[in-house]
Amino acid sequence: QVQLVESGGRLVQAGGSLRLSCAASGRTDSRYALGWFRRAPGQEREFVAAISWSGAITYYQESVKGRFTISRDNAKNTVDLQMNSLKPEDTAVYYCAADPRGAGALRLGDLDYWGQGTQVTVSS
Repeated sequence: QVQLVESGGRLVQAGGSLRLSCAASGRTDSRYALGWFRRAPGQEREFVAAISWSGAITYYQESVKGRFTISRDNAKNTVDLQMNSLKPEDTAVYYCAADPRGAGALRLGDLDYWGQGTQVTVSS
């Protein structure tokens, strides 16, 4: 079992930056890929970014490429999402996720381990 706790969400103006963090606890001795999803009001949850256990492989949703950067610190069992050039359409609840099968599988979203979410609101 892995427990995930997100932090860092808040209200920010369009064009601004925000850094989300997720702390993992529990079976962190396993080599989990970590990632971020988001759910905007009235929409389905969608994939945002994923990173392999080693950090060598990353995936991004097309709409965030060049603006968002995912990173992890295995010594601290954390994964961060640096979000720059934020747009109102980035407004959503952001969820941290973990998958022992790897970053490629994590993108699909059929996961057992989720955080409770953190609200990001981008004002225009």
